Amino acid sequence: MMDNKLVVRVRIVGDEYTLRTEASPEHTKTVAEHVDRTIRAIMGGASTMETQKAAILAALQITDELFRERDAMATMVADLRQLAADVRPLLPPTKRGEDGSVG
Repeated sequence: MMDNKLVVRVRIVGDEYTLRTEASPEHTKTVAEHVDRTIRAIMGGASTMETQKAAILAALQITDELFRERDAMATMVADLRQLAADVRPLLPPTKRGEDGSVG
């Protein structure tokens, strides 16, 4: 079985990591750059904070961003479903899509 994973080298807080991923090299590097920027922002130039502690705080911050975006997406999907339900009765019967799908 062939392994379709690419090898991408990234640098985070001065350390190089070799990652095996199915994502594009551009995407992987963008993600690594985001992690690097977040850790560096938390460290704030203070050389006294341990990198490991900053990485954990960065992981918490990035995870919080992810959860907030997921909540926003769920709200938007619910709003779109409600809008579709509100508009459906106004459509001609042949265009109503009675299967309940949006779009």
